Amino acid sequence: MANGYFDGSMPRGVLEYYLSHAATAQWIYLSDTLEDDIRVILKTGIKFLGRASGIWKAEMPDNKHFALSKAAADRIHEADPEIILQACIFEAVYREDLESTKIPAFVFEAFGLPFEDRCFDYDRCVLTHGSCIPDISDVETQMWFYYRAKNYIDCGYEAFHMGQIHLYTARDRDLRCIAKVLSMMREYAKTHARRHKIIIDAHSHSLVLNGVSLLDYNAMPFTRYPVLDREGEKLVLVREGKSGGGISQEGVYEKALPFLYEYDNWGGRDRWAHEHLTYEQRAWAQWWGYDQITWFACQDEEARNEFLDYSFRWTAVNNPDGFFAFPLRRPCESGEEVGNYPFYKLNNKSDVCPDGYSQEDITEKLLKEGYEKYRAFANPSMLDYGGKDIDDPETGVRLPEKIVLYGSFQPYVGAVENDSNSEITRMYYIGDGKFSLSFVMPYAGEYDFGISTWGTLSACVCESGGYPYSGSGGKSKLIIENDNTVVRITFTYMTNEINIEMMS
Repeated sequence: MANGYFDGSMPRGVLEYYLSHAATAQWIYLSDTLEDDIRVILKTGIKFLGRASGIWKAEMPDNKHFALSKAAADRIHEADPEIILQACIFEAVYREDLESTKIPAFVFEAFGLPFEDRCFDYDRCVLTHGSCIPDISDVETQMWFYYRAKNYIDCGYEAFHMGQIHLYTARDRDLRCIAKVLSMMREYAKTHARRHKIIIDAHSHSLVLNGVSLLDYNAMPFTRYPVLDREGEKLVLVREGKSGGGISQEGVYEKALPFLYEYDNWGGRDRWAHEHLTYEQRAWAQWWGYDQITWFACQDEEARNEFLDYSFRWTAVNNPDGFFAFPLRRPCESGEEVGNYPFYKLNNKSDVCPDGYSQEDITEKLLKEGYEKYRAFANPSMLDYGGKDIDDPETGVRLPEKIVLYGSFQPYVGAVENDSNSEITRMYYIGDGKFSLSFVMPYAGEYDFGISTWGTLSACVCESGGYPYSGSGGKSKLIIENDNTVVRITFTYMTNEINIEMMS
C-alpha cells in the first residue's frame, strides 16, 4: 500500500508523508504554465499543493472560479491521483465578492434556515464597519465559509488553509462558531470528498477546544533575524514558539501536532522602505523591505538555492515536528492587485516557462534526501512555556503556552527591540487565565508595547484595540515618568484585558 493512501481517516504517519512532500502552489488553477508545473511536481515528488485555489478580492465570478479550480484539479489528479490540493478561505472578505454571489439553497438547508432569494450580506459578515476581516460569530459569515468549502470539496480539493484564524474569531472567544463550521466541512467531506477526508490548517500554533485540536496540523510563516555583517540582504531564521498539542482529529493525544513552515506573501516590495530607510533600518523592515517570497525571489539563483537548502535543514534540525512547504509558485505582490503581479515559480527557466526561477533541481534533491538525515541532529521538541495544557474553565478553550511582551522598551530590559519571540520578555502564567511580567525601566520616557500570543505576530493585542491584530503596528503606549520604575503588566487571555502597574 502506498505511503500516501488514506480513505476516511489519516493516521499521523500518512499526514506527515504529505507534509514532508509539501509545496505552496498558490493559484495554480490560474497558471499559464500548468503543464510545466505538473512536470516539476512529478519530477520533485511533491504530493501536497498548498493554496492551489482560493480568492482574495474580486478575481472573477464564482461560477468561473470554481470551474477553473475543478479543471486544474482534474488535470493534476490525472497526472498523479495521490496528490492533495489545498483551497484557501482567508481572513478577508470584500463587498464585491459577497454582494455579487447568490446564496444557494443548500447553504440555507445546511444551517436549518428557510430559503431566501438573495446574495450574501457583506455588512453582516465583517467584524467592524469598514473592515475586511470577517466575523465568524455571525451566521452570515459561517454560511459564506461553508458555501466556499462545499464547492471546493466538490471540485476535488482535500485540504483547507483557513488563513489568520485568530483575527476572525475575535468575537468567538469560546471557539464554538469556528468549531461548528469546521465540523460541518468535515461532515460533508465524509461523504463527498475524493477520499472521504479533509485536512485543515491555519496560521496558528494551537486551536484546541475541550482538549481536541480543531486543526489537523498547525502552520505559520518563518520569522527572520537580519544579518548585517555579510554582504547583501542576508538573514537567518528564528526558532520560535511551538506546535501545540491536544487530541488530534484522529482521536489520538499528540504532545505536539505537525507544523508546516512557509515563505509568506503580503505586499511584495515595500517601495517606501527602499526609498526612505537607511540600509540598517531597512534590515528590520519586514524581510529587508520585502515580504518573504519577494525577498527570496530577489536573491540571485545561487543564493536562492542556498537559502532553500538552509530552510529545509533548519526546519529538520530546529523543529522535529516541523516540515517546510517549498515555494512552487507564489505571488510577489499584494493580494489587492490580483492578476497584475508577477509570480515566483520554482520551475527551471525554459522556453515553456520563461519566468521560472530555476529551483526545481535543488528541490528534487532535498525532497529525495528527506528529513531523516537531518533529524538525527535535531533539537528536542520546542520547550514548554508555562500554562501547559490549561483550558479556560468556562469555555474549554486551550490557553497559549507562550505569551511575549514586546516593543520599543525591550532593549532597556536586555532584549532585542520589537522581538515578539523573546525569551527575556516572555510572560509567566500566574493562574486564572492570566500571564504577567515584571521589569525595571532604568530611564524615564515614552515607549510602546504589544502582546504576542505564542510568540509570533499573527495574533497580537494592545490596549486600544480590544481585538487581536496581525503585524508589527498598533502597539500600546508605556509612559515611564521616573528612572528605575518598576513595571508589572498582566494580561488576561480570554478577555484581552491588559493591566499596567508601576512603582517609582
